[in-house]
Amino acid sequence: MNILFASQAIDGHFNPMTGVAKELQERGHDVRWYTGPVLAGKLRELGIPLFPFKRAIEHRADNLSELYPERAKLKGPRAIGFDGEKIFASNISNFFEDIRELDRAFPFDVLVADSSMFIHRLVVHLMGKRVVAFVAIPNMESDPLVPPLFFGFLPARNAREKVLQAAAGLLSDKVILRPASQSYRRQHAFYGQEVPKRGRLTDEPYRCSDAVIQTGSRSLDFPRKNDNPNVHYVGALLPYRLSDTAAMQLEPHVDPQGSAGTGFARTVVVTQGTVDNLDLNKLIIPAIEALKDTDTMVMVATAGRGTAELRERYPQANVQIHDYIDFAAVFDHTDVFVTNGGFGGVQLALSKGVPLVVSGINEGKNDVNARVEYAGAGINLRTDNPSAESIGKAVNNILADPAWKDRAQQMRRDFGSDNPARAAAKVVEGVVSNR
Repeated sequence: MNILFASQAIDGHFNPMTGVAKELQERGHDVRWYTGPVLAGKLRELGIPLFPFKRAIEHRADNLSELYPERAKLKGPRAIGFDGEKIFASNISNFFEDIRELDRAFPFDVLVADSSMFIHRLVVHLMGKRVVAFVAIPNMESDPLVPPLFFGFLPARNAREKVLQAAAGLLSDKVILRPASQSYRRQHAFYGQEVPKRGRLTDEPYRCSDAVIQTGSRSLDFPRKNDNPNVHYVGALLPYRLSDTAAMQLEPHVDPQGSAGTGFARTVVVTQGTVDNLDLNKLIIPAIEALKDTDTMVMVATAGRGTAELRERYPQANVQIHDYIDFAAVFDHTDVFVTNGGFGGVQLALSKGVPLVVSGINEGKNDVNARVEYAGAGINLRTDNPSAESIGKAVNNILADPAWKDRAQQMRRDFGSDNPARAAAKVVEGVVSNR
């Protein structure tokens, strides 16, 4: 079977898909990938042929400020609305024309498409292809019981909260997402495709695909009145590891035993992600300040931002600072994970039974962190700029109360499959037999 993967050229969208692609390749399928040329090296290492963007703009974590200088001045709903229109909706026709053209060179049977590309309706209706949506963020499909996106709400508990969330939902639909939704409708109208008036833009990948691979576990989602039978929760999908030797060449060596044998009583891992990490004063620096010179091994992953400067500033024996950390190995010996709420890291920590302290608002992280809070698997600081005092207090609360660890261990069991990539690969293969 010919299988085409398609993704944004952003690590958080691309990386979780790699394990599924390799699993399908190892099952004998011909797997190729449509994405930005910046990922050519990674795909070469994976042995997967690349179809690079031709018409589409390559949006990356490191070029957004260059492409859109005005973006740096935007915050909150205005920033979300801008990203929705410029980074996601504006490229839909370009993606589609690229894919329609490459189909002549590689007539694919199934498209596994990053949900944020929003090309599912066009590919299904105009090309007659089977499409599997891949969702690397929390379940975005609207539901009467699920709070509106972008506000970090928990499910409404009373009439007042229901009214507030209804108003926020209207703000989200009519203001925040309106430019992106209008762009989506205009581009589909060009192809003679009518988009239903009911439902949100973010519902489209769920309603236009043969199946949906939803990363995470059902227990990390909010309760839903309507369960979509096409949605398959497969667990924490990790980037494909080439081999232990190759992985060591790609990542700096970090002792996976954490605090074990070092004289420190516990291990706390800290990261500020790969996108919102220009200002390390948001989370990394206050976290180090809170935990330096204690009996805690603090392992910090900077994603390559300011590592040398931080090492010079914090020479304490209990502070290890690296560009990257092999989280999959380190989390086996971690007591608390402090993060701004990247969904991949949150899933991986919970799949290893590690409770969290979460603190982030931008790029939808407040919605991720609300789910952590609702699941009882961590403490949500509900801010982009937590103080060292609040971080230290939250970490100590989790360490002092075994109920946090117990709940995280329950979440670990809820994540289920020991091989999420295999579970996701079966979803892809199933759309052919079930069509």
